[in-house]
Amino acid sequence: MTKEKNRISVDDAYALESPADSIELYKTWASSYDTEFIEREGYVLYLRVAELLLERRAQIDGAVLDVGCGTGMVGASLRGGGIDVVDGIDISPEMLAEAGQKKTVNGAPVYHDLICADLTKTIAIPDKHYAALISAGTFTHGHLGPESLDELWRVAAPGAPCVIGVRSTHYEAMGFAEKLAADVASGTITEPQLVLVDHYLTDARNSKHANDQAQIVVCERK
Repeated sequence: MTKEKNRISVDDAYALESPADSIELYKTWASSYDTEFIEREGYVLYLRVAELLLERRAQIDGAVLDVGCGTGMVGASLRGGGIDVVDGIDISPEMLAEAGQKKTVNGAPVYHDLICADLTKTIAIPDKHYAALISAGTFTHGHLGPESLDELWRVAAPGAPCVIGVRSTHYEAMGFAEKLAADVASGTITEPQLVLVDHYLTDARNSKHANDQAQIVVCERK
């Protein structure tokens, strides 16, 4: 079998069925994720998500939590845009190890703290701890559903801007609209703004998923 046929793809990620599956896949994929997926496939969703939080930088007075931080591309974008303190959380120790190697242009670590945790469970972070939340590529097929939003809202401080990318087909199939509406009605978050963006560059090599889109949910914790 050729190396090309052996290469892990986004289809493998979408096919995950459990947190244990995620740990196993990303154990293998972590070291080549940036080159084999982000660069090769023209993946730009993380940039779009980061840009939307950076537009709200003046509202942020404290640390940002990068949810499902992976290899640290979102964190690097935030630090490059002037956000000083970013923590990352992910289920994969290997992906976190890659994130821990990311540096700013000044040679400082991108992340202040890196946390290994299963985001389908309660995470060991105090209530109202973070001044902002961001997530790109984690709320998608085989990963997190809308039920995981509760734990994110719990750790966000009042007024914290929250920018969360959700694959558009996952958003529709899993009931994110209904969940967000319930959270607005309960006074948990503000009415969300939805921004529809592409996952990949228009000339992406990944022809099968070239038209994939995400709904970016932009709201604030109340």
